[in-house]
Amino acid sequence: MISNGGRRLGLPSRGRQSPKRHWVAFVPRKPPTSELEGDGWRVRYFSPETEVPFCGHATIALGAGLVRQFGDGIFALILNQARISVEGFRDGTNIAAALQSPPTRSKPAPPELIAETLALFGYAAEDIDPVIAPALIHGGADHLVLALKSREALAAMAYDLKAGQELMRREGLVTILLAYAEAPRLFHTRNPFASGGVYEDPATGAATAAFAGYLRDIGWPHGSAIDIVQGEDMGMRSRLHADIPPTPGSSIRVSGTARMMEG
Repeated sequence: MISNGGRRLGLPSRGRQSPKRHWVAFVPRKPPTSELEGDGWRVRYFSPETEVPFCGHATIALGAGLVRQFGDGIFALILNQARISVEGFRDGTNIAAALQSPPTRSKPAPPELIAETLALFGYAAEDIDPVIAPALIHGGADHLVLALKSREALAAMAYDLKAGQELMRREGLVTILLAYAEAPRLFHTRNPFASGGVYEDPATGAATAAFAGYLRDIGWPHGSAIDIVQGEDMGMRSRLHADIPPTPGSSIRVSGTARMMEG
């Protein structure tokens, strides 16, 4: 088992000499698959209840698994709706990986959706950071971002899973990203993942990529990179780093370390 600070990801292989299939089991029920196909690895991602188009932390763990099998390298990945890559490498005693996300995009969130989402979490309009406006963001999957004024508001996040699931599925959202800016280059985030039957995701590379792209779109002073701390409030702290090139819409590089887990 491999973890990058969030959910476990199982990567059993069929041997170094003739690798035909790997399983990336980032949830306990229906594991996504990755298998060698043409010039890249064919990858699919499944939550307990739905298939998702892109899962960043599963991709980082997949990169770590491929390093263990084949050594350091850059591996091409073929997703349902995009082609990306993941670079895996040993960093001292750790295994690290960095993905290149699908292209990013963003647009303002409709007022009605903002109001409904605030009500879902019990927030008021005054809780929103006016500098980072609510938006629909994409970096391989669709998310709604709400930036909050205080770390305390982020820590108090709570919602009804069924109501959140109905909202996210109706709107086509994989997660809702709640963020707090501790500094221009350091954010704390939480990612309710009700669309996939998960109350909260402790590490969300796809949302990190989408959020980094959004910060670029609004001219945020990111200095070409940000760090994301996630999962802290649920006792599963992870840290992701996102490198942000200047070209609007271009791929975001999201990196993190992985660790082996028993079981």
